[in-house]
Amino acid sequence: MAERVEQEEIFSQVLRAGRRTYFFDVRATKADDYYLTVTESKKFTHDDGSFHYQKHKIYLYKEDFTDFHEMLKKATDYIVAEKGDEVISERHQKNYKKEEYKEESATSQSFTDVSFEDI
Repeated sequence: MAERVEQEEIFSQVLRAGRRTYFFDVRATKADDYYLTVTESKKFTHDDGSFHYQKHKIYLYKEDFTDFHEMLKKATDYIVAEKGDEVISERHQKNYKKEEYKEESATSQSFTDVSFEDI
């Protein structure tokens, strides 16, 4: 059993990002090959001050590394090219303002004017 514990701790890195923490852990298969788990852990605080963590895990095997890496790079490059690397959000900027919903233009686009006098 001690051997399994050693396999669990082959290699690990932690990225803390606000309420989220990301764990990158290298683990071993039964055949002693390696794979990667990426775990997102998010802290939630209750009204009484107690808290719990919600975790989501991805298992990534060597045969998918190249494609995963390429798609992750394409997606992140696209985001930076389209929006830059500055964070734009309500949570990160105090002066952030949402685009106001224009009820008049939405109404005119989704409804047809009907004159009841014509009926």
